[in-house]
Amino acid sequence: MSTHKDRLDALRAQLKTDNLDGFVVPLTDEHMSEYVGSYAQRLAWLTGFDGSAGAAAVLPEEAAIFTDGRYTIQVRNQVDGDLFAYEDVPQTSIAAWLQEHAPEGGRIGYDPWLHTKAWVKQATKSLAARNAELVAVERNPIDAVWVGKPEPSKAHLEPYSENLAGRSSASKRDEIADWLKGEKADATVIAALDSIAWVLNVRGADIVHTPVALAFLIVQSDATADLFIEGDKVDDALRNHLGDAVRIHERADFEAHLKSDYSGKLVAVDPERSVAAIEQALEAGGARILSRRDPAVLPKAIKNEAEVAGHRAAQERDGAVISRFLKWLEEEAPKGGQDELSVAAKLYELRKETGELRDLSFDTISGAGANGALPHYRVTEASNHPLEMNSIYLVDSGGQYLDGTTDITRTVIVGTPTAEMIDRYTRVLKGHIAIARARFPEGISGGRLDSFARQYLWEIGEDFAHGTGHGVGAFLAVHEGPQRISPPGGAYAGSDEPLKAGMILSNEPGFYKEGEYGMRIENLVLVVEHEVEGRKVLGFETLTFAPLDCRLIDVDMLSPAERQWVDEYHAQVVEKIGGQLEGEELDWLKAQCAPL
Repeated sequence: MSTHKDRLDALRAQLKTDNLDGFVVPLTDEHMSEYVGSYAQRLAWLTGFDGSAGAAAVLPEEAAIFTDGRYTIQVRNQVDGDLFAYEDVPQTSIAAWLQEHAPEGGRIGYDPWLHTKAWVKQATKSLAARNAELVAVERNPIDAVWVGKPEPSKAHLEPYSENLAGRSSASKRDEIADWLKGEKADATVIAALDSIAWVLNVRGADIVHTPVALAFLIVQSDATADLFIEGDKVDDALRNHLGDAVRIHERADFEAHLKSDYSGKLVAVDPERSVAAIEQALEAGGARILSRRDPAVLPKAIKNEAEVAGHRAAQERDGAVISRFLKWLEEEAPKGGQDELSVAAKLYELRKETGELRDLSFDTISGAGANGALPHYRVTEASNHPLEMNSIYLVDSGGQYLDGTTDITRTVIVGTPTAEMIDRYTRVLKGHIAIARARFPEGISGGRLDSFARQYLWEIGEDFAHGTGHGVGAFLAVHEGPQRISPPGGAYAGSDEPLKAGMILSNEPGFYKEGEYGMRIENLVLVVEHEVEGRKVLGFETLTFAPLDCRLIDVDMLSPAERQWVDEYHAQVVEKIGGQLEGEELDWLKAQCAPL
Protein backbone atom coordinates (compact mmCIF):
# COMPACT_ATOMS: atom_id res chain seq x y z
CA MET A 1 0.00 0.00 0.00
CA SER A 2 1.79 3.04 -1.28
CA THR A 3 -0.16 5.86 0.35
CA HIS A 4 -1.47 6.56 3.82
CA LYS A 5 -4.96 6.80 2.34
CA ASP A 6 -4.58 3.22 1.10
CA ARG A 7 -3.47 2.14 4.57
CA LEU A 8 -6.33 3.94 6.28
CA ASP A 9 -8.80 2.37 3.82
CA ALA A 10 -7.31 -1.08 4.49
CA LEU A 11 -7.59 -0.60 8.25
CA ARG A 12 -11.22 0.47 7.95
CA ALA A 13 -11.97 -2.60 5.84
CA GLN A 14 -10.32 -4.81 8.47
CA LEU A 15 -12.31 -3.14 11.24
CA LYS A 16 -15.49 -3.92 9.35
CA THR A 17 -14.40 -7.55 9.07
CA ASP A 18 -13.66 -7.60 12.81
CA ASN A 19 -17.09 -6.12 13.61
CA LEU A 20 -15.54 -2.94 15.00
CA ASP A 21 -16.63 0.67 14.53
CA GLY A 22 -13.29 2.19 15.37
CA PHE A 23 -9.79 1.57 16.67
CA VAL A 24 -7.23 3.46 18.75
CA VAL A 25 -3.58 3.51 17.64
CA PRO A 26 -1.08 4.61 20.32
CA LEU A 27 2.63 5.13 19.78
CA THR A 28 4.03 2.60 22.22
CA ASP A 29 4.76 -1.11 22.64
CA GLU A 30 3.95 -3.86 25.16
CA HIS A 31 6.23 -2.13 27.68
CA MET A 32 4.78 1.41 27.46
CA SER A 33 8.09 2.49 25.92
CA GLU A 34 8.61 6.00 24.58
CA TYR A 35 10.87 4.79 21.78
CA VAL A 36 9.76 1.56 20.15
CA GLY A 37 11.15 -1.04 17.77
CA SER A 38 10.27 -0.90 14.09
CA TYR A 39 7.78 -3.75 14.57
CA ALA A 40 5.71 -1.50 16.87
CA GLN A 41 5.74 1.67 14.72
CA ARG A 42 2.07 1.28 13.88
CA LEU A 43 1.25 4.98 14.19
CA ALA A 44 4.01 5.99 11.78
CA TRP A 45 2.97 3.30 9.29
CA LEU A 46 -0.65 4.42 9.36
CA THR A 47 -0.25 8.21 9.45
CA GLY A 48 3.30 9.18 8.47
CA PHE A 49 3.94 10.86 11.84
CA ASP A 50 7.34 9.84 13.21
CA GLY A 51 7.54 11.84 16.44
CA SER A 52 8.08 10.09 19.77
CA ALA A 53 4.69 10.87 21.34
CA GLY A 54 1.25 10.69 19.77
CA ALA A 55 -1.79 8.56 19.00
CA ALA A 56 -4.60 8.25 16.49
CA ALA A 57 -8.25 7.22 16.53
CA VAL A 58 -9.94 5.81 13.45
CA LEU A 59 -13.71 5.67 12.92
CA PRO A 60 -15.65 4.64 9.78
CA GLU A 61 -15.99 8.20 8.43
CA GLU A 62 -13.38 10.23 10.29
CA ALA A 63 -10.04 9.96 12.05
CA ALA A 64 -7.87 12.14 14.26
CA ILE A 65 -4.25 12.32 15.36
CA PHE A 66 -3.33 13.54 18.84
CA THR A 67 -0.02 15.29 19.62
CA ASP A 68 1.26 17.80 22.16
CA GLY A 69 2.91 21.20 21.72
CA ARG A 70 6.29 19.74 20.73
CA TYR A 71 4.81 18.48 17.48
CA THR A 72 2.29 21.16 16.50
CA ILE A 73 4.18 22.02 13.33
CA GLN A 74 5.69 18.60 12.61
CA VAL A 75 2.39 16.74 12.65
CA ARG A 76 0.94 19.14 10.09
CA ASN A 77 3.97 18.66 7.87
CA GLN A 78 3.85 14.87 8.03
CA VAL A 79 0.18 13.91 8.30
CA ASP A 80 -2.47 14.54 5.64
CA GLY A 81 -5.11 16.83 7.13
CA ASP A 82 -7.67 15.45 4.70
CA LEU A 83 -7.28 12.04 6.34
CA PHE A 84 -6.73 12.96 10.00
CA ALA A 85 -7.98 15.90 12.05
CA TYR A 86 -5.24 17.47 14.17
CA GLU A 87 -6.02 17.38 17.89
CA ASP A 88 -3.89 19.07 20.54
CA VAL A 89 -3.06 17.40 23.86
CA PRO A 90 -3.68 18.17 26.72
CA GLN A 91 -6.48 20.46 25.50
CA THR A 92 -8.26 17.26 24.45
CA SER A 93 -7.68 13.51 24.70
CA ILE A 94 -8.58 10.39 22.77
CA ALA A 95 -11.23 9.50 25.35
CA ALA A 96 -12.79 12.97 25.17
CA TRP A 97 -12.72 12.91 21.38
CA LEU A 98 -14.36 9.48 21.25
CA GLN A 99 -17.10 10.71 23.57
CA GLU A 100 -17.92 13.35 20.97
CA HIS A 101 -17.34 11.39 17.76
CA ALA A 102 -17.83 7.63 18.32
CA PRO A 103 -20.92 6.14 16.64
CA GLU A 104 -23.88 5.76 18.99
CA GLY A 105 -23.82 2.18 20.31
CA GLY A 106 -20.55 1.48 18.49
CA ARG A 107 -17.77 -0.99 19.25
CA ILE A 108 -14.35 0.71 19.53
CA GLY A 109 -11.39 -1.64 19.49
CA TYR A 110 -8.15 -1.34 21.44
CA ASP A 111 -5.09 -3.53 21.85
CA PRO A 112 -4.80 -4.38 25.59
CA TRP A 113 -1.04 -4.85 25.16
CA LEU A 114 -0.66 -1.17 24.18
CA HIS A 115 -2.72 0.72 26.80
CA THR A 116 -2.72 1.12 30.56
CA LYS A 117 -5.59 0.00 32.74
CA ALA A 118 -6.29 3.65 33.64
CA TRP A 119 -6.67 4.55 29.97
CA VAL A 120 -9.06 1.62 29.46
CA LYS A 121 -11.16 2.78 32.42
CA GLN A 122 -11.33 6.37 31.18
CA ALA A 123 -12.11 5.41 27.58
CA THR A 124 -14.78 2.97 28.73
CA LYS A 125 -16.43 5.71 30.80
CA SER A 126 -16.30 8.20 27.92
CA LEU A 127 -17.79 5.76 25.43
CA ALA A 128 -20.60 4.85 27.82
CA ALA A 129 -21.94 8.37 27.29
CA ARG A 130 -22.68 7.28 23.71
CA ASN A 131 -23.84 3.79 24.67
CA ALA A 132 -20.69 2.56 22.96
CA GLU A 133 -18.27 -0.04 24.28
CA LEU A 134 -14.51 -0.48 24.31
CA VAL A 135 -13.52 -3.88 22.94
CA ALA A 136 -10.19 -5.62 23.56
CA VAL A 137 -8.88 -7.21 20.36
CA GLU A 138 -6.98 -10.49 20.28
CA ARG A 139 -5.03 -9.45 17.19
CA ASN A 140 -4.16 -5.85 16.39
CA PRO A 141 -6.02 -5.02 13.14
CA ILE A 142 -3.09 -2.95 11.88
CA ASP A 143 -0.90 -6.05 12.04
CA ALA A 144 -3.46 -7.82 9.86
CA VAL A 145 -3.10 -5.27 7.03
CA TRP A 146 0.54 -4.15 7.45
CA VAL A 147 2.27 -5.78 4.50
CA GLY A 148 5.98 -6.29 5.16
CA LYS A 149 5.71 -5.54 8.87
CA PRO A 150 9.18 -5.83 10.44
CA GLU A 151 9.96 -8.63 12.89
CA PRO A 152 11.12 -7.81 16.43
CA SER A 153 14.89 -7.63 16.89
CA LYS A 154 16.84 -10.86 17.41
CA ALA A 155 19.84 -9.16 19.06
CA HIS A 156 21.48 -10.93 21.99
CA LEU A 157 21.06 -9.77 25.56
CA GLU A 158 24.47 -8.95 27.04
CA PRO A 159 25.87 -8.79 30.60
CA TYR A 160 26.65 -5.29 31.88
CA SER A 161 29.76 -4.92 34.01
CA GLU A 162 29.18 -4.57 37.75
CA ASN A 163 32.09 -2.10 37.78
CA LEU A 164 29.98 0.23 35.64
CA ALA A 165 26.65 -0.65 37.27
CA GLY A 166 28.07 -0.06 40.74
CA ARG A 167 25.90 -2.79 42.28
CA SER A 168 25.25 -6.46 41.73
CA SER A 169 21.96 -7.68 40.33
CA ALA A 170 21.59 -9.83 43.47
CA SER A 171 21.71 -6.73 45.68
CA LYS A 172 19.05 -5.03 43.56
CA ARG A 173 16.79 -8.07 43.69
CA ASP A 174 17.32 -8.33 47.46
CA GLU A 175 16.20 -4.71 47.80
CA ILE A 176 13.08 -5.40 45.74
CA ALA A 177 12.37 -8.55 47.76
CA ASP A 178 12.61 -6.57 51.01
CA TRP A 179 10.19 -4.03 49.55
CA LEU A 180 7.77 -6.81 48.58
CA LYS A 181 7.87 -8.25 52.09
CA GLY A 182 7.15 -4.81 53.48
CA GLU A 183 4.12 -4.60 51.18
CA LYS A 184 3.15 -8.20 52.12
CA ALA A 185 3.22 -8.99 48.39
CA ASP A 186 4.41 -12.20 46.72
CA ALA A 187 5.87 -10.80 43.50
CA THR A 188 6.12 -7.77 41.26
CA VAL A 189 5.83 -7.59 37.49
CA ILE A 190 8.42 -5.33 35.87
CA ALA A 191 7.52 -4.46 32.29
CA ALA A 192 9.58 -1.31 31.65
CA LEU A 193 12.57 -2.33 29.54
CA ASP A 194 15.09 0.00 31.17
CA SER A 195 14.02 -1.23 34.62
CA ILE A 196 14.64 -4.83 33.55
CA ALA A 197 18.06 -3.91 32.19
CA TRP A 198 18.92 -2.09 35.43
CA VAL A 199 17.72 -4.84 37.78
CA LEU A 200 19.56 -7.63 35.97
CA ASN A 201 22.66 -5.62 34.95
CA VAL A 202 22.11 -6.43 31.29
CA ARG A 203 21.90 -4.40 28.10
CA GLY A 204 20.37 -5.16 24.71
CA ALA A 205 19.93 -3.76 21.22
CA ASP A 206 16.23 -4.23 20.47
CA ILE A 207 15.18 -0.57 20.54
CA VAL A 208 17.02 1.90 18.34
CA HIS A 209 19.27 4.19 20.44
CA THR A 210 18.20 2.58 23.75
CA PRO A 211 20.28 -0.42 24.91
CA VAL A 212 17.47 -2.66 26.15
CA ALA A 213 15.95 -6.00 25.18
CA LEU A 214 12.31 -6.99 24.66
CA ALA A 215 11.49 -8.94 27.81
CA PHE A 216 9.32 -9.12 30.90
CA LEU A 217 10.56 -9.73 34.44
CA ILE A 218 8.82 -10.98 37.58
CA VAL A 219 10.76 -10.59 40.83
CA GLN A 220 9.62 -12.83 43.67
CA SER A 221 9.65 -12.05 47.39
CA ASP A 222 12.51 -14.55 47.85
CA ALA A 223 14.70 -12.42 45.51
CA THR A 224 14.57 -14.93 42.68
CA ALA A 225 13.23 -13.78 39.34
CA ASP A 226 11.59 -15.05 36.16
CA LEU A 227 12.78 -13.53 32.90
CA PHE A 228 10.60 -13.90 29.79
CA ILE A 229 12.63 -13.42 26.62
CA GLU A 230 13.02 -15.12 23.26
CA GLY A 231 15.36 -18.06 23.74
CA ASP A 232 17.62 -17.28 20.80
CA LYS A 233 18.56 -13.98 22.48
CA VAL A 234 20.21 -15.85 25.36
CA ASP A 235 23.64 -17.53 25.35
CA ASP A 236 25.77 -19.29 27.97
CA ALA A 237 27.60 -16.10 28.93
CA LEU A 238 24.29 -14.48 29.81
CA ARG A 239 23.06 -17.55 31.71
CA ASN A 240 26.25 -17.54 33.77
CA HIS A 241 25.85 -13.82 34.42
CA LEU A 242 22.24 -14.16 35.57
CA GLY A 243 22.90 -17.21 37.75
CA ASP A 244 20.50 -19.84 39.05
CA ALA A 245 18.32 -17.32 40.85
CA VAL A 246 17.00 -15.96 37.54
CA ARG A 247 14.85 -18.49 35.69
CA ILE A 248 14.62 -17.97 31.92
CA HIS A 249 11.36 -18.59 30.02
CA GLU A 250 10.20 -17.97 26.47
CA ARG A 251 8.64 -14.53 26.07
CA ALA A 252 5.58 -16.08 24.45
CA ASP A 253 4.83 -17.91 27.73
CA PHE A 254 4.49 -14.71 29.79
CA GLU A 255 0.71 -14.31 29.58
CA ALA A 256 0.04 -17.97 30.37
CA HIS A 257 2.42 -17.76 33.35
CA LEU A 258 0.50 -14.77 34.73
CA LYS A 259 -2.75 -16.72 34.44
CA SER A 260 -1.49 -19.94 35.98
CA ASP A 261 1.03 -19.22 38.75
CA TYR A 262 -0.43 -16.48 40.95
CA SER A 263 -3.86 -17.67 42.07
CA GLY A 264 -4.60 -16.16 45.48
CA LYS A 265 -1.28 -14.28 45.51
CA LEU A 266 -0.74 -10.54 45.84
CA VAL A 267 1.19 -9.19 42.85
CA ALA A 268 2.50 -5.63 42.61
CA VAL A 269 1.98 -4.00 39.20
CA ASP A 270 2.94 -0.48 38.11
CA PRO A 271 -0.26 1.05 36.69
CA GLU A 272 1.69 3.61 34.61
CA ARG A 273 4.38 1.33 33.17
CA SER A 274 2.38 -1.86 32.63
CA VAL A 275 -0.23 -2.50 29.98
CA ALA A 276 -3.81 -3.48 30.77
CA ALA A 277 -3.28 -7.02 29.44
CA ILE A 278 -0.91 -7.79 32.32
CA GLU A 279 -3.47 -7.00 35.00
CA GLN A 280 -6.20 -8.69 32.98
CA ALA A 281 -4.15 -11.92 32.78
CA LEU A 282 -3.34 -11.86 36.50
CA GLU A 283 -6.99 -11.28 37.43
CA ALA A 284 -8.09 -14.07 35.10
CA GLY A 285 -5.77 -16.41 37.02
CA GLY A 286 -7.11 -15.41 40.40
CA ALA A 287 -4.31 -13.07 41.50
CA ARG A 288 -4.88 -9.99 43.62
CA ILE A 289 -3.37 -6.75 42.23
CA LEU A 290 -1.37 -4.27 44.29
CA SER A 291 -0.97 -1.00 42.36
CA ARG A 292 2.51 0.28 43.14
CA ARG A 293 5.22 2.06 41.20
CA ASP A 294 7.86 -0.19 39.63
CA PRO A 295 10.33 -0.64 42.54
CA ALA A 296 13.32 -0.16 40.22
CA VAL A 297 12.27 3.30 39.01
CA LEU A 298 13.52 5.44 41.89
CA PRO A 299 16.78 3.59 42.69
CA LYS A 300 17.58 3.55 38.96
CA ALA A 301 17.10 7.31 38.83
CA ILE A 302 19.34 7.94 41.86
CA LYS A 303 22.76 7.20 40.43
CA ASN A 304 25.40 5.54 42.62
CA GLU A 305 29.06 6.59 42.72
CA ALA A 306 30.11 4.29 39.88
CA GLU A 307 27.28 5.50 37.63
CA VAL A 308 28.07 9.15 38.37
CA ALA A 309 31.78 8.57 37.68
CA GLY A 310 30.87 6.87 34.40
CA HIS A 311 28.60 9.75 33.44
CA ARG A 312 31.33 12.29 34.13
CA ALA A 313 33.75 10.38 31.91
CA ALA A 314 31.19 10.02 29.12
CA GLN A 315 30.21 13.70 29.26
CA GLU A 316 33.84 14.87 29.06
CA ARG A 317 34.55 12.53 26.15
CA ASP A 318 31.43 13.72 24.37
CA GLY A 319 32.15 17.37 25.16
CA ALA A 320 35.48 17.14 23.37
CA VAL A 321 33.64 15.73 20.35
CA ILE A 322 31.17 18.63 20.42
CA SER A 323 34.03 21.13 20.65
CA ARG A 324 35.74 19.61 17.59
CA PHE A 325 32.41 19.68 15.78
CA LEU A 326 31.70 23.32 16.62
CA LYS A 327 35.15 24.37 15.43
CA TRP A 328 34.64 22.48 12.17
CA LEU A 329 31.16 23.99 11.78
CA GLU A 330 32.39 27.55 12.35
CA GLU A 331 34.98 27.09 9.61
CA GLU A 332 32.94 25.12 7.08
CA ALA A 333 29.36 26.44 7.30
CA PRO A 334 30.17 29.96 5.94
CA LYS A 335 31.78 28.38 2.87
CA GLY A 336 28.42 26.94 1.80
CA GLY A 337 27.69 23.40 0.70
CA GLN A 338 26.70 22.11 4.15
CA ASP A 339 23.20 21.00 5.04
CA GLU A 340 21.41 19.40 7.99
CA LEU A 341 22.26 15.87 6.91
CA SER A 342 25.92 16.53 6.14
CA VAL A 343 26.61 18.24 9.47
CA ALA A 344 24.77 15.56 11.43
CA ALA A 345 26.87 12.95 9.60
CA LYS A 346 30.04 14.84 10.53
CA LEU A 347 29.04 14.89 14.20
CA TYR A 348 28.33 11.14 14.11
CA GLU A 349 31.71 10.55 12.47
CA LEU A 350 33.49 12.48 15.23
CA ARG A 351 31.68 10.50 17.92
CA LYS A 352 32.63 7.25 16.19
CA GLU A 353 36.27 8.32 16.16
CA THR A 354 36.35 8.09 19.96
CA GLY A 355 36.22 4.31 19.60
CA GLU A 356 33.81 4.24 22.55
CA LEU A 357 30.46 4.99 20.89
CA ARG A 358 27.90 2.18 21.06
CA ASP A 359 25.05 4.11 19.44
CA LEU A 360 23.49 7.56 19.32
CA SER A 361 21.16 8.18 22.26
CA PHE A 362 18.44 9.47 19.87
CA ASP A 363 18.12 10.65 16.29
CA THR A 364 20.14 13.85 16.00
CA ILE A 365 17.97 16.96 15.79
CA SER A 366 19.81 18.94 13.14
CA GLY A 367 17.73 22.05 12.42
CA ALA A 368 18.79 24.90 10.14
CA GLY A 369 16.72 28.07 9.90
CA ALA A 370 12.98 27.39 10.10
CA ASN A 371 13.49 23.68 10.79
CA GLY A 372 15.14 24.59 14.08
CA ALA A 373 11.76 25.93 15.20
CA LEU A 374 10.48 22.34 15.40
CA PRO A 375 11.62 21.22 18.89
CA HIS A 376 11.71 17.51 18.00
CA TYR A 377 12.56 17.89 14.31
CA ARG A 378 14.11 14.92 12.55
CA VAL A 379 15.83 15.64 9.27
CA THR A 380 15.01 13.55 6.18
CA GLU A 381 16.10 13.73 2.56
CA ALA A 382 12.84 15.54 1.84
CA SER A 383 13.17 18.12 4.64
CA ASN A 384 16.96 18.59 4.45
CA HIS A 385 17.83 22.30 4.47
CA PRO A 386 21.16 24.01 3.75
CA LEU A 387 22.97 26.02 6.39
CA GLU A 388 22.73 29.56 5.11
CA MET A 389 24.54 32.75 6.03
CA ASN A 390 23.09 34.90 8.79
CA SER A 391 20.91 32.08 10.06
CA ILE A 392 20.59 30.03 13.25
CA TYR A 393 21.55 26.35 13.39
CA LEU A 394 20.38 24.13 16.27
CA VAL A 395 21.85 20.70 16.97
CA ASP A 396 20.50 18.46 19.74
CA SER A 397 22.37 15.17 19.92
CA GLY A 398 23.77 12.51 22.20
CA GLY A 399 25.77 9.34 22.41
CA GLN A 400 25.40 5.98 24.11
CA TYR A 401 28.69 4.96 25.73
CA LEU A 402 29.17 2.00 28.04
CA ASP A 403 29.84 4.40 30.90
CA GLY A 404 27.06 6.91 30.25
CA THR A 405 24.35 8.44 28.10
CA THR A 406 24.83 11.98 26.78
CA ASP A 407 22.38 14.62 25.55
CA ILE A 408 23.49 18.13 24.58
CA THR A 409 22.05 20.98 22.53
CA ARG A 410 24.02 23.85 21.09
CA THR A 411 22.74 26.76 19.03
CA VAL A 412 25.13 28.63 16.74
CA ILE A 413 24.96 31.52 14.34
CA VAL A 414 26.24 31.14 10.80
CA GLY A 415 27.29 34.64 9.83
CA THR A 416 25.83 37.62 11.67
CA PRO A 417 22.88 37.42 14.07
CA THR A 418 20.03 39.92 14.24
CA ALA A 419 19.37 41.92 17.40
CA GLU A 420 16.29 39.78 17.99
CA MET A 421 18.29 36.55 17.78
CA ILE A 422 20.77 37.87 20.33
CA ASP A 423 17.98 39.00 22.65
CA ARG A 424 16.16 35.65 22.52
CA TYR A 425 19.32 33.58 22.91
CA THR A 426 20.38 35.64 25.90
CA ARG A 427 16.98 35.17 27.53
CA VAL A 428 17.24 31.42 26.98
CA LEU A 429 20.73 31.50 28.48
CA LYS A 430 19.50 33.45 31.51
CA GLY A 431 16.84 30.78 32.06
CA HIS A 432 19.45 28.04 31.70
CA ILE A 433 21.68 29.76 34.26
CA ALA A 434 18.75 30.19 36.66
CA ILE A 435 18.25 26.41 36.72
CA ALA A 436 21.99 25.71 36.93
CA ARG A 437 22.39 28.05 39.93
CA ALA A 438 19.19 27.02 41.73
CA ARG A 439 19.29 26.06 45.40
CA PHE A 440 16.24 24.43 46.95
CA PRO A 441 15.17 22.43 50.02
CA GLU A 442 14.78 18.68 49.98
CA GLY A 443 11.30 17.65 48.84
CA ILE A 444 11.07 20.25 46.08
CA SER A 445 9.91 18.91 42.72
CA GLY A 446 11.08 19.84 39.25
CA GLY A 447 7.67 21.35 38.59
CA ARG A 448 8.38 24.04 41.16
CA LEU A 449 11.67 24.95 39.45
CA ASP A 450 10.39 25.02 35.88
CA SER A 451 9.35 28.68 35.86
CA PHE A 452 12.95 29.68 36.70
CA ALA A 453 13.82 28.80 33.10
CA ARG A 454 10.87 30.61 31.52
CA GLN A 455 10.78 33.89 33.45
CA TYR A 456 12.94 35.90 31.04
CA LEU A 457 10.87 34.80 28.04
CA TRP A 458 7.64 35.46 29.95
CA GLU A 459 8.83 39.05 30.43
CA ILE A 460 8.30 39.60 26.69
CA GLY A 461 5.22 37.41 26.33
CA GLU A 462 7.10 34.38 24.98
CA ASP A 463 7.47 30.76 26.16
CA PHE A 464 8.49 27.32 24.90
CA ALA A 465 6.16 24.35 24.43
CA HIS A 466 8.19 21.60 26.06
CA GLY A 467 9.54 20.70 29.49
CA THR A 468 12.74 22.25 30.77
CA GLY A 469 14.33 18.98 31.81
CA HIS A 470 14.00 15.19 31.73
CA GLY A 471 15.82 12.43 33.59
CA VAL A 472 18.67 10.60 31.88
CA GLY A 473 19.81 7.01 32.39
CA ALA A 474 23.23 5.43 32.87
CA PHE A 475 23.86 3.76 29.48
CA LEU A 476 20.09 3.43 29.32
CA ALA A 477 17.15 5.59 28.20
CA VAL A 478 17.95 9.19 27.31
CA HIS A 479 14.49 10.04 28.69
CA GLU A 480 14.23 8.46 32.13
CA GLY A 481 11.68 9.00 34.88
CA PRO A 482 10.38 9.65 37.36
CA GLN A 483 11.89 13.14 37.72
CA ARG A 484 11.30 16.07 35.39
CA ILE A 485 11.68 19.83 35.33
CA SER A 486 8.44 20.80 33.66
CA PRO A 487 5.18 22.68 34.25
CA PRO A 488 3.06 21.06 36.96
CA GLY A 489 0.20 18.86 35.78
CA GLY A 490 -1.01 18.54 32.22
CA ALA A 491 1.00 16.34 29.89
CA TYR A 492 4.13 16.38 32.04
CA ALA A 493 4.09 13.26 34.21
CA GLY A 494 6.80 13.43 36.84
CA SER A 495 6.78 17.18 37.38
CA ASP A 496 5.68 16.58 40.99
CA GLU A 497 8.46 14.07 41.76
CA PRO A 498 10.76 15.37 44.54
CA LEU A 499 14.32 15.80 43.29
CA LYS A 500 16.94 13.75 45.13
CA ALA A 501 20.72 13.82 45.20
CA GLY A 502 22.07 11.52 42.50
CA MET A 503 19.38 12.21 39.94
CA ILE A 504 20.56 13.36 36.51
CA LEU A 505 18.40 15.70 34.43
CA SER A 506 18.67 17.88 31.37
CA ASN A 507 18.53 21.68 31.60
CA GLU A 508 17.20 22.82 28.23
CA PRO A 509 15.11 25.97 27.89
CA GLY A 510 14.52 27.15 24.33
CA PHE A 511 12.82 29.64 22.05
CA TYR A 512 11.15 28.92 18.71
CA LYS A 513 9.98 31.40 16.10
CA GLU A 514 7.82 29.50 13.64
CA GLY A 515 9.02 29.75 10.08
CA GLU A 516 12.32 31.40 11.02
CA TYR A 517 14.53 29.78 13.66
CA GLY A 518 14.76 27.88 16.92
CA MET A 519 17.29 27.91 19.74
CA ARG A 520 17.94 25.75 22.77
CA ILE A 521 20.78 25.44 25.28
CA GLU A 522 21.03 22.01 26.92
CA ASN A 523 23.43 20.60 29.46
CA LEU A 524 22.96 17.64 31.77
CA VAL A 525 23.00 18.34 35.49
CA LEU A 526 23.41 16.18 38.59
CA VAL A 527 21.39 16.87 41.73
CA VAL A 528 23.89 17.33 44.56
CA GLU A 529 23.84 18.40 48.19
CA HIS A 530 24.97 21.87 49.24
CA GLU A 531 25.23 23.57 52.59
CA VAL A 532 23.78 27.07 52.96
CA GLU A 533 24.21 28.76 56.33
CA GLY A 534 24.55 25.44 58.06
CA ARG A 535 21.52 23.89 56.37
CA LYS A 536 21.57 21.06 53.87
CA VAL A 537 19.94 22.00 50.58
CA LEU A 538 20.03 20.65 47.05
CA GLY A 539 21.31 22.14 43.83
CA PHE A 540 22.80 21.14 40.50
CA GLU A 541 26.28 20.27 39.29
CA THR A 542 26.68 20.71 35.54
CA LEU A 543 28.00 17.57 33.84
CA THR A 544 28.11 18.71 30.20
CA PHE A 545 31.12 20.67 28.96
CA ALA A 546 31.21 22.38 25.57
CA PRO A 547 31.44 26.06 24.61
CA LEU A 548 28.45 28.34 24.14
CA ASP A 549 28.24 30.67 21.14
CA CYS A 550 29.22 34.01 22.67
CA ARG A 551 28.35 35.80 19.43
CA LEU A 552 24.71 35.34 20.48
CA ILE A 553 25.13 36.68 24.01
CA ASP A 554 24.24 40.26 24.91
CA VAL A 555 26.57 40.71 27.88
CA ASP A 556 24.72 43.85 28.99
CA MET A 557 21.58 41.74 29.56
CA LEU A 558 23.41 39.50 32.03
CA SER A 559 23.67 40.27 35.71
CA PRO A 560 27.12 40.15 37.34
CA ALA A 561 26.27 36.72 38.78
CA GLU A 562 25.20 35.46 35.35
CA ARG A 563 28.38 36.75 33.69
CA GLN A 564 30.38 35.05 36.42
CA TRP A 565 28.52 31.79 35.78
CA VAL A 566 29.33 31.89 32.05
CA ASP A 567 32.99 32.68 32.70
CA GLU A 568 33.32 29.97 35.34
CA TYR A 569 31.51 27.47 33.14
CA HIS A 570 33.81 28.19 30.20
CA ALA A 571 36.85 27.89 32.46
CA GLN A 572 35.59 24.45 33.47
CA VAL A 573 35.07 23.53 29.81
CA VAL A 574 38.76 24.21 29.10
CA GLU A 575 39.80 22.36 32.26
CA LYS A 576 37.59 19.30 31.64
CA ILE A 577 38.01 18.72 27.90
CA GLY A 578 41.13 20.72 26.96
CA GLY A 579 43.35 17.73 27.68
CA GLN A 580 41.66 15.81 24.85
CA LEU A 581 42.46 18.55 22.32
CA GLU A 582 45.71 19.93 20.96
CA GLY A 583 47.05 22.43 18.48
CA GLU A 584 44.49 24.50 16.60
CA GLU A 585 41.58 22.73 18.26
CA LEU A 586 42.82 23.62 21.72
CA ASP A 587 43.58 27.20 20.66
CA TRP A 588 40.07 27.51 19.24
CA LEU A 589 38.53 26.17 22.46
CA LYS A 590 40.46 28.63 24.62
CA ALA A 591 39.38 31.51 22.39
CA GLN A 592 35.73 30.44 22.58
CA CYS A 593 35.95 30.18 26.35
CA ALA A 594 37.68 33.50 26.99
CA PRO A 595 36.01 35.55 29.76
CA LEU A 596 33.09 37.69 28.63
